[in-house]
Amino acid sequence: MKRIIGLRRLLLLAAFAPLLLPIQPWAAARPQDNRPHKVRLARPEPPQPRPEVISMNAWTVGLAGGLLEGAPIRLAAEIARVVDDGDNLHVLPVVTRGATENLNSLLYLRGIDAAIINSDALEEYKSQVPDIQRRIAYVLNLFPSELQIFVRPEIQSLNDLAGKKVNFNNQGTAAAYSGPMIFSRLNIEVEKTFIPHQVALEQMRKGEMSAVVFITSKPVDAFVRGRWEPGFKFLPVPYESKFEDYYLPATLDATDYPNLIKQGERISTIAVPTALVAFNWPAKTNRSERVSRFVDHLFSRIDRLQAPGFDPKWKSINLAATVPGLARVPAAQAWLDRQPGAKQASQ
Repeated sequence: MKRIIGLRRLLLLAAFAPLLLPIQPWAAARPQDNRPHKVRLARPEPPQPRPEVISMNAWTVGLAGGLLEGAPIRLAAEIARVVDDGDNLHVLPVVTRGATENLNSLLYLRGIDAAIINSDALEEYKSQVPDIQRRIAYVLNLFPSELQIFVRPEIQSLNDLAGKKVNFNNQGTAAAYSGPMIFSRLNIEVEKTFIPHQVALEQMRKGEMSAVVFITSKPVDAFVRGRWEPGFKFLPVPYESKFEDYYLPATLDATDYPNLIKQGERISTIAVPTALVAFNWPAKTNRSERVSRFVDHLFSRIDRLQAPGFDPKWKSINLAATVPGLARVPAAQAWLDRQPGAKQASQ
């Protein structure tokens, strides 16, 4: 009987052996400390980009423009329209926190190759980026933004503003950045406010605000169309050596503001150059080649921007004009050198 039972056990083991064998390698491979086995999955290969995608990205230039309501982003959009060349060149205007912040975008934001900046924005970066003037270069001096200090009748000079309430427009605007810097250079301490100029102008009428500081291209619509009592005026700001690093001399006259400035009178002031600049990428890299192609397209098609339908500022553009404190982009200088009888900078 015992032999029969033992035989049955052998037969059962033989029957189940095919089921036990497949799991034996798994059991033998388990770690001795009974930790759970980690299953390693094969990582799929990333899909290769299509040739047209590679081409599009190779010739796309990011252009930091500024606030949506500002002039620089409008100019950036017009540049993009004119230089567009399909996959051969695609310019993307980028809305940012303002023209004074665009330098920060150019230095640190991925995908940005060019920017529209106010030239005195370089001042803030001197300590942070000591080689700032080697890392960026200018493509074009776009237009000057004149300093326009509009005051109440009782204010007769810049020194009269000491301790008075002066508005510099909203934060992020050229006036909010450059205005306090200029007043610091003039050694005049004022009570600074940063509210919309429309609100500040109404406060001026009531005597609650002594002055407003505009830094923008003349003429300003509020002064052309607005009705002002006698005595409201612009203060002169003499161009001195303290302004030579970033600023240019400028004037206001009756052609700009016939209701506020007498015929034949000229009020001296300074202007902040608004410039198109680019990152100074190493030569013969794809990024430097993008900038070079961008410059060639822009300079070769500047006449299109000066045609009706675009901002009137383009009509006064001088391709050879310099920007204080910066060197010119090599591709821009090379383009100018190729032009027969290219005129020298006139401003």
